[in-house]
Amino acid sequence: MKTILSIVFCAVILSACNSSSNNDAALREKQRTVDSMQAVITKQAVIDSMRNVAAEKEEKNKIEEENRQAVANSNVVQQAPQATPKKKKWNNAAKGAAIGAGTGAIAGAIIGKHDRAKGALVGSLVGGGVGVGTGLVADGVKKKKNKGN
Repeated sequence: MKTILSIVFCAVILSACNSSSNNDAALREKQRTVDSMQAVITKQAVIDSMRNVAAEKEEKNKIEEENRQAVANSNVVQQAPQATPKKKKWNNAAKGAAIGAGTGAIAGAIIGKHDRAKGALVGSLVGGGVGVGTGLVADGVKKKKNKGN
C-alpha cells in the first residue's frame, strides 16, 4: 500500500509541476497576443491621426481655394462695367464692293475666252463698281429708316 500511495503521490506532484509550466506557457502566449494587439492599436492610432491631419490640411486648402475664387470673382465683377469696344462692322458699300469684285472677277475669267486674266480684271472692276453703288443705296435706305424712328 505504501508503494501505491507513493506512486499516486509522485503522480500528483508531477502533474502539479507539469500544470504550472503549461499555465506559464499559456500566460506568456496570452501576453504576446495582448502585446501584438496593443502594437496594432498603436499603429492604427498613428494612421488615424495622420489621416486627420491630412483631412484638416485638405479642408484648409479647399477653404483657401474658395477664398481665391471669391476674390477672383469679385475682381471680375469690378472689371465687368468696363465695356469692351465694339468691332466696327462693314457698311453696305464696302460689303457690296467686295462681293461685286469677287463675283465680277470669277465671271470675267469664265467669259474671257482669249485672256482670262484680263477678263477677271475687267470683271472685278465692273463688279466692284456695281457693288459699291448697290451698297450706297442700301446704306441710304437704312439711314432714312433710322431717321424716321
